[in-house]
Amino acid sequence: MPKKDQLYELIRANPFISQQDLAARLGLSRSAVANYIATLVRERRILGRAYVLPDHRPVVCIGASNLDRKLRSLGPLALGTSNPARQTESFGGVARNIAENLARLGAPTSLITAVGPDASGRALLAHADEAGIDTRSVLLVDGAASGTYTAVLDEDGEMRVALADMAINDALTPAFFASRAPQRAGAALIVADLNLPHDAVAGLLGDALAGGVPMVVVAVSEPKINRLPRDLRGLRLLILNLGELAERAGRAMDSEAAIARACLDLQTDGAQDVIVTRGAQGVMFTTPDGLRSLAAPAVDVVDVTGAGDAFAAAVCWSLYSGASSLDLACRRGLALSAMTIGCAQTVCPQLAPGLLDEPVDSPRLLKD
Repeated sequence: MPKKDQLYELIRANPFISQQDLAARLGLSRSAVANYIATLVRERRILGRAYVLPDHRPVVCIGASNLDRKLRSLGPLALGTSNPARQTESFGGVARNIAENLARLGAPTSLITAVGPDASGRALLAHADEAGIDTRSVLLVDGAASGTYTAVLDEDGEMRVALADMAINDALTPAFFASRAPQRAGAALIVADLNLPHDAVAGLLGDALAGGVPMVVVAVSEPKINRLPRDLRGLRLLILNLGELAERAGRAMDSEAAIARACLDLQTDGAQDVIVTRGAQGVMFTTPDGLRSLAAPAVDVVDVTGAGDAFAAAVCWSLYSGASSLDLACRRGLALSAMTIGCAQTVCPQLAPGLLDEPVDSPRLLKD
């Protein structure tokens, strides 16, 4: 077998093998190995740095990762006074949550986010590594505190108010993303949340349009919908809720006709497809024949935190897996969201590779 093909097989067996190890195994010089790798890149048999193979391209999740604190009232929530509560801490952030869901579902997943050199940042990275998420592209911001998100839940587990310190994400600038261009170019799918600065989102969309890597944007809140550029060319899919859609459109979403018109406006701006989540009422999504809707399955609420991120992750997993229909993607999303609402964790512990291969109405998919 020619040396180039031997080298390719070694990389297939261990995509993280070093050039020094390749040289030793094949009896070649480092420069010869580098030349063979350059040839394989030109032939598109590997995709640049880290030897990403075309059939193992990752989903690259870009945006916030933070420490989540959840305070749940032990009785009816009363404003303006002290409420007895129980606190839990977990790892969160929309992009990070989506990445963990995807990784636990078996998709190769990479995370591009910003953390500080503090205990929270170290814990976030260690947990992501344990979940199987590639964190080599994470930005460490000296002197900054890692992001935090504090949610106040009522006695039924419904979120009543949340406070987020996400200032560290302002370091995720277009200049930083230029330094991660090879990683993004080697992605099968890019998923970005709107914790990113406006200019960064615009730059990512421009790169997606130019490079042909499909991109999904997930809105995070009504105040941050203004970070979504007006020009949405390059956007494969936008996922947002009804309030965020109304904020973008600048008018009330008081009928299905109003929702359909707002989605059409987003498509006119350049988005290929739009999914509108409506909580317990289910979702609406665009099709070539207009807007369709799906009802949400009934579920006993334990904790709603992370449900929207689970929905987005299942939709992205479906796109990554080649699903041509948003109907199937949304059905999977609703099922995974229901699983997440029915457990206390932000990412449901029952997730495993192959879970979404089962029929959507499978008892195992809808509940433990």
